[in-house]
Amino acid sequence: MTARIEISLFGTCTVRVIAQQTYEIRGAKHRALFAMLASAPLGVLTRKFLQNTLWGYAGYDSGHQNLRRALSSLRKSLGQSFEQLLHTTNSDVELDLERVDFIGNTAAGRFLGDINLNHSSFIDWVQTIRSNPQQIAALYRVKQRAPRIRSRLRVTALPLCSMASDPELSILGDWIAEEICRSLSKSCFLTVISHLSSRAVIKREIDLINVREMLDVDYLITGTLRREKHQLIANFDLITTSSGETQWLGEVHCQDHHISGPFLECLVGIIRSIGHAIINETINYVRDRAMPLIEDHKLMIAGVSMMHRQKMKYFLESRKYLEEAARRMPNLSDTHAWLSNWYVLSVLNGFAVNRQQETIKALSESAKALNIDPESSLSLTIDGFVHNNLLKDMSTAEQRYREALNINANESLAWLLRGTLMAFQDDGIAAIRATEKARCLSPIDPFGYYYDSLTSTAHLAAEDYEQALKYANRSLGLNDRHTSTLRAKITALYFLGREDEACTTANTLLLRQPNFKLEEYRHNHPSAEYKLGLRVIEALTASGIT
Repeated sequence: MTARIEISLFGTCTVRVIAQQTYEIRGAKHRALFAMLASAPLGVLTRKFLQNTLWGYAGYDSGHQNLRRALSSLRKSLGQSFEQLLHTTNSDVELDLERVDFIGNTAAGRFLGDINLNHSSFIDWVQTIRSNPQQIAALYRVKQRAPRIRSRLRVTALPLCSMASDPELSILGDWIAEEICRSLSKSCFLTVISHLSSRAVIKREIDLINVREMLDVDYLITGTLRREKHQLIANFDLITTSSGETQWLGEVHCQDHHISGPFLECLVGIIRSIGHAIINETINYVRDRAMPLIEDHKLMIAGVSMMHRQKMKYFLESRKYLEEAARRMPNLSDTHAWLSNWYVLSVLNGFAVNRQQETIKALSESAKALNIDPESSLSLTIDGFVHNNLLKDMSTAEQRYREALNINANESLAWLLRGTLMAFQDDGIAAIRATEKARCLSPIDPFGYYYDSLTSTAHLAAEDYEQALKYANRSLGLNDRHTSTLRAKITALYFLGREDEACTTANTLLLRQPNFKLEEYRHNHPSAEYKLGLRVIEALTASGIT
């Protein structure tokens, strides 16, 4: 049975979960938590806001623990209903407003009349609502709620099934599903449903329709484990739940009873392949449909993915998907952050007709993102990107990257761009550490070439030209139009004494960006006055670029 929740906000606050059994939530803070989410735009609030409002400003660690314990307690009490009602990430908590019914009426008393939490932040929030009760009363007048806006694709992995009822393989299959979910959850493009929920589903042996209904996922990863001679074989399927079509198949072999390093490396490859299959399927899906027919949650991943595709036409197309996402979801910070990122890349790749105007647009979109959610690690990261690469304001950029990582230590793009900032400032060793950390945290990002490109820059700053060339070549194998990668390759080749190859690569760069001028690089690039920038200028000059 699909869970729903009944909430009364005026007078006595009642919060009741209706599923196979009815469960009434009684704790004051638990009820306040649901009331805050139910009255929030889109049903989403940041963890930090919830922590500070419900528990006071007790410091990040203490507040974080309090909220985590509250959510853990609700998860235990509600069981499977928790996953249907609440969606949590490391930065946000979301209540599915499609499943909320507001009961009672506005004449029953004051807003949250019986909840008295002795924290000034909570008191201030309640008083703000009470001073304008019509904004909450409007919820009671809406009979047909609009569909919940989803900005991310949803995916989960079911524990791999044993071909023979083997308890050892069952344990291993559960661990593999957990590892897949854990890795995929690092991506900012996916909402990953806990493998604990998928474990409950597999025990019930229900069909795909029921899986889609119970877990509300777009993609499902399933598989089997079997023993064959002295080998253990794991097979994987990626299934689109709306159609039941298999989008991708994979297989891993290892020696029986020995989960070794090679097996784990193969599993990382499987996870990357799953991510790329999702991205490719999404791009094909949106390009075959008129814009009004594309679901909200597919717009952003399509726009960001196409932004980093090799052909220029994909880059130009990506803007319309990001602009449509921002139009449909104006109160979602990520949409504006990625649109800002588009304008930065437009300038850096030499596509912008007017650098100043594109810079203003990039800064405007990142400012919108931060105005919507000042605690968004992605928005802080992109704003740092704008300040570093377009405004040459390294101090502000460093501050933004630090803030982003303080909020979300797993924000891979923040690690990557902070590593690049360190490279620009000639701290090559720190730059390599940061970019390698970023690579470990980005199992499926749709712009892997970009991670390789900036890792190449980090090695240039450390004067490790062999590694810089290795990563530049790997990046160019995926996207040979990225001009900063070509500059890195020219620099690496030149300082390795391979001047002829550097000149050939310089010709390629000028074919890709005919208007590239060294004087503009000296004027615009943030590293131009540092050792790294001076080495790049020396290599470009010697390779025939003026």
